[in-house]
Amino acid sequence: MLDTREHNLPVGTICVEDLEIGMTRSLSKTITDHEIELFAEVSSDHNPVHLDDAYARDTIFQGRIAHGMLTAGLISAVIGEQLPGHGTVYLGQTLRFMAPVRPGDRVEAEVTVLTIDHAKRRVTLDCRCRVGDTVVLKGEATVLAPSRKFD
Repeated sequence: MLDTREHNLPVGTICVEDLEIGMTRSLSKTITDHEIELFAEVSSDHNPVHLDDAYARDTIFQGRIAHGMLTAGLISAVIGEQLPGHGTVYLGQTLRFMAPVRPGDRVEAEVTVLTIDHAKRRVTLDCRCRVGDTVVLKGEATVLAPSRKFD
């Protein structure tokens, strides 16, 4: 279950008119075996490094890891639910996978406003996921933010 209340942050929408550089929102989630299995089913990515303990022990990871895109999906959750929130349209995303996420890891996904083009409603967001103090994923997203002018 997503823990958007861990930081006492609202779920909903922040219109482009109310966004500010430096605004940050986050959520935390523990990645479970069941979620890795569900993601494999939904994505059709059945790579044994995600699903087979014996196979994964003999890889560079020395054990099973979560799909990178499962971790990246937490960024999408922050963008779609909190910053900017409901009504946001994804335009692009860059990602760098820095370290593996393992079953049982608690991932914190954090999104911060970098730039705002009010005329075009375009917002660039710094995106990071951490397990403890380790950055496991980083990148930037470009989104079309909701606006009160279009309600």
